[in-house]
Amino acid sequence: MRYVVILAFVAIVASLASALVFVYRDESGSRRAVKALTIRVGLSIGLFLLLMGSYWLGLVPERL
Repeated sequence: MRYVVILAFVAIVASLASALVFVYRDESGSRRAVKALTIRVGLSIGLFLLLMGSYWLGLVPERL
């Protein structure tokens, strides 16, 4: 479970970094930055739901 969370965090940061690059390098009419930020939000919500579901199922302990 720990590796899944770490991988999700890396994917979120990579999506955020790619959006930053798209904002600086693309033309003003490009939608790639919006798409990258949408993916980041989706990954963040998915990670939150995964952690909540794992806690509910007892896969994540209350205290570390």
